[in-house]
Amino acid sequence: MSKWLAALLALVWFAPLAHAQTYPSKPVTIVVPASPGGVTDALGRQLAQRFTQSFGQQAIVENRPGANNQVAAEYVAKSAPDGHTLLIGPEVAFVVNPSLYARLPYDPVKDFVPISGLVTINHALITHPSLPVASVKDLIEHAKKKPGELNYGTFGVGSSGHLNMELLQETAGVKFQPVHYKGATPALTDVMAGHIQMMFISVGSAVPQWRADKVKLIAIGAGKRLTLLPDVPTVAESGLPGFEAVSWFGLFAPAGTPRDVVMKLNAEVRRIFAEPEFQKSFLERQYFQSIAGTPEQLADYLKSEEVKWSKVVRDAKIKGE
Repeated sequence: MSKWLAALLALVWFAPLAHAQTYPSKPVTIVVPASPGGVTDALGRQLAQRFTQSFGQQAIVENRPGANNQVAAEYVAKSAPDGHTLLIGPEVAFVVNPSLYARLPYDPVKDFVPISGLVTINHALITHPSLPVASVKDLIEHAKKKPGELNYGTFGVGSSGHLNMELLQETAGVKFQPVHYKGATPALTDVMAGHIQMMFISVGSAVPQWRADKVKLIAIGAGKRLTLLPDVPTVAESGLPGFEAVSWFGLFAPAGTPRDVVMKLNAEVRRIFAEPEFQKSFLERQYFQSIAGTPEQLADYLKSEEVKWSKVVRDAKIKGE
């Protein structure tokens, strides 16, 4: 082997290592497709704080809400593929929007590389206290007696709060009327005020209002009862076997980001999520469940979720606004 060829092979072999050794070389921006104050923002700020501590470079959150996550996704897709601009992506951006919209300003497959899953968020089915139901079974029976008269709030067309309720209707054979809001908080406010009758919302957002007797929490969409809420039944055990109402988030980088940078970020995410202190002080307090894992696991999860939600969107004939 010539010295030239040996040097070239050495360059190819060690080049990826050089990326990881020098990364990050400038501040890291974590783009959140939501306004400050929500669960996505809280997740982004937790990651930013810990990335800053671990990497010795500042990590910041940049909020880019709008167009059902399209604004943030397009921005990150068109950013430099060097690992310094990342996206906290919910399921809507990657597995729902392709079915909702005829055209997107980004390609959810070709424009991104998955880094790691982050969390799943179990949703709670809540109602206004005046609604005469105490269980999912009661709600279904009530809805069948008054078809189309019950309404529910969403965080927007195609949001997890919208699609989880569409899935409930399809599974139970009932029909509700959606009322779309520009976020979960205004929808929750109107449930508490009695302007709308019910909604699916994250357990972490529902529990304080339930404990204050401002809403009824009739079931959660988790696969099994939550350890922290052992007396609250799941929707599945309340007459709809197999039903789950969740949303999830993953961490993504622009396509073309060096593999070793992706793996360095992956290792850091998994280290953070394995910390007992992080689990207790953040994940448990928010009722989040970790799905931190390999990039390949997140990619496989995307594929299975796309099959599930494209069917819900198609069957419900939902179109993006």
